[in-house]
Amino acid sequence: MKRRIISALLLVCITVAIASGCGSDEPVETVDLNSMTLEEIEAQAKEEGELASAAMPDTWANWGETWQEYTDTYGIEHVDTDMSSAEEISLFETEGTDATKDIGDVGQAFGPVAEEQGVTLPYKTSYWDSIPDWAKDDDGDWIIGYYGTMSVIVNNKIVKDTPTSFEDILNGDYIVAVGDVQAATQAQYAVLAAAIAYGGDESNIQPGLDYFRQIAEQGRLDLGEFTQARIEKGEVGVAFLWDFNALGYREQFVENNPDADFTVFIPSEASIQTGYATIINKYSKHPCAAALAREYILSDEGQINLAKGYATPIREDVELPDDVASKLLDDSQYANARMVEDQDAWDETAQTIGTLWQEEVVAYAQ
Repeated sequence: MKRRIISALLLVCITVAIASGCGSDEPVETVDLNSMTLEEIEAQAKEEGELASAAMPDTWANWGETWQEYTDTYGIEHVDTDMSSAEEISLFETEGTDATKDIGDVGQAFGPVAEEQGVTLPYKTSYWDSIPDWAKDDDGDWIIGYYGTMSVIVNNKIVKDTPTSFEDILNGDYIVAVGDVQAATQAQYAVLAAAIAYGGDESNIQPGLDYFRQIAEQGRLDLGEFTQARIEKGEVGVAFLWDFNALGYREQFVENNPDADFTVFIPSEASIQTGYATIINKYSKHPCAAALAREYILSDEGQINLAKGYATPIREDVELPDDVASKLLDDSQYANARMVEDQDAWDETAQTIGTLWQEEVVAYAQ
C-alpha cells in the first residue's frame, strides 16, 4: 500500500512559529499546536468556527454522535466527505494551501505514509501519555483513536448451523462474501486473517488465498457488490467485516426488522486487528478546530462514543458504562486476535494481493 501511494516528492518545510495563526483567515503551512495550551487552542477553534473532515461519516464508528457533541460543546460547525485513506492523503497533498479538509481518519498503515508525504500537522493532545507507543507518532503527526478486529456476521435465517471458525465456514453450504480484495482494505485483511488461521502471516498470504479458493471452487464465493443492503436482504449467508461494522449492521438490521436474526463472531483459530488514526492537514484553514476535534475524540466522552459504535477505544484507562460494554463481544472472542506484527511485509504483500486474488481465487469461482 505504502509503495503504491508514495511518489517522489521535494518537501518544502516552512515553519511559521505563531500561535495566533490559528485564527487567521490566511492559509498557514505550519502552526505549532504542541506549543499552545488547550485553552488557547479552544479559544482559537471557536473563532475559526468551522471544521471539515474526511472519511469520518456519521455511520462509521458512531462518528455522528461525536460530531453532534463536538458542535454542541464548542459551537463549531462540521461537515464530512467520505473517501479512502489513500484519497485523503492525495487530497491533502494536491490541494496544498487551498485545503478544503482539516482532519481525516486513515487506516493504521497510512498514518506513517501521511507523515512521510509531509501533509500532517503534529498535535499530541492532553491524553498523550494514555496512548500506547505503537499507536502514535513520536510528535503526534498521527494518533490511533480506535481499532477493529476482523469478524464474521451470520444470517441465521439462512445458515442452519451457526459457524464459529474458518473451518466451520469452509464446511458450510451457504454463500460467503468478502468484498473487493483488489480495492478494499477490509477485504484484504479478511484474507490475511484466513492466512494466519492456516499458518501464514503478513509475508505469506498463500494459505488465505487457498482457503478462499476452496470456497470459490464450491461455487459459494459471492462476487456481487459488497453492501450492507445485500447482507440484510439475505443474499449471502456470512460476510467478513470489521467487528464494529458487523455489530453496527446487526443493530440496524434488527431495528429495521425485529425478526432479523444475525450473529457476529471472531473466528476461533485467529483474526487480525488494525487501528484507525486521525491526521490533521498541514495546510488546514481551521487547524485549531482540527486539534480540538482530536482532543475530543481521545477524551473519555469521545472514546465512549467510539465504543457505542462498537469500535475498541485506544485508551485502556477509559471505563465504559455498563450499557455500552454489554453491547460489545465478550473479551474471550478476541483470545487469538492480534495486530499486524510486520507492517513492512504486509505493505509488500498488499501490492500484489489484488492480482493474486483474481488469479488464484476469482478465476476458480463457479
